[in-house]
Amino acid sequence: GTMGFGLPAAIGAKLGRPEKDVWLITGDGSFQMTLKELMTAAAEGVCVKVAIINNRCLGMVRQWQEMFWENRYSAVNLGEYPDFVKLAEGYGCVGVRVDHPDQVAESLRAAERVRDRPIVIDYRVAKQENVFPMIPSGKTYNDLILHRRQFEE
Repeated sequence: GTMGFGLPAAIGAKLGRPEKDVWLITGDGSFQMTLKELMTAAAEGVCVKVAIINNRCLGMVRQWQEMFWENRYSAVNLGEYPDFVKLAEGYGCVGVRVDHPDQVAESLRAAERVRDRPIVIDYRVAKQENVFPMIPSGKTYNDLILHRRQFEE
């Protein structure tokens, strides 16, 4: 979806179906566009669960620069900022960082226990992780690339 749309949409979905668990799975760049809406969710007790796939860069832009522009990277590295756990806590939410796959199950159990406010889980992944499927620029869903091998063929 459109960058930044996820958190407001998740809040709306939770308000529309308060009995359901609502998860937002988003990238770190996209989440930063509307993360201030955590304040709204926390203030109103809207318990959305946020999973940030954090590769510390604008992942889709980096992926396009890798795949279509011969690794000529420009303006995609976000560094180690921000600290999403501290931001979540600063907004009155629960913040959890996951640095290793062994921590994933416990992070999901933590999310299940939180029922009165948002929880933000910062899943740290390798910067080089790519996202598939993807549609190349100017193409349609008929040109969908399902995996890296398909692109290299």
